[in-house]
Amino acid sequence: MFLGAAGAALALVAGGRPWGEAVTSAAQGAVPLTAQGRDVTGIPAALAVVALASLVAVFAVRRSGRTAVAAVMALCGAAIVVTSVLGATDTSALEAEAAAATGLAGAGVREVAHTVWPWASAAGGVLLLAAGLLALRHGRHWPAMSGRYERPGQAGATARRAPADPDRPEEIWKALDRGEDPTRDA
Repeated sequence: MFLGAAGAALALVAGGRPWGEAVTSAAQGAVPLTAQGRDVTGIPAALAVVALASLVAVFAVRRSGRTAVAAVMALCGAAIVVTSVLGATDTSALEAEAAAATGLAGAGVREVAHTVWPWASAAGGVLLLAAGLLALRHGRHWPAMSGRYERPGQAGATARRAPADPDRPEEIWKALDRGEDPTRDA
């Protein structure tokens, strides 16, 4: 799952970096503009957060839940790749910056240069996609979390025991360790 953590971190970092730079003309002369990844598209950074949550959840769930969480992780990775590639040459955020800088709705941009950060975000998406596919393929063989803290009556829970003796503190602590409520009447 190191792949997934690295991919999500890369997509998050890339989302805060400049994806495009340009110049616009204003009354005071040429005004430099910069568009951050989150200005171009906020989708990769948002999906990276969802993917980080699914990285944690993939170890907490079992069977079909693990399959669903791994599929969410893979889909997040694929969507990050697609939106990052589409945003790599997008100039709409730069045009919006130009309109804000000049006060003119149709302000144009020139000398447009795109950075490598959208491609770094796409690479993070590829890592997340790979981690999700690996979890889909091999996740059913990974160990699951213990059922120790499940409530009685749930699958895998221990059988009911006699209520703890309130005069013996060690029994109260043992009941709490088993997940029982020692204050409950018998």
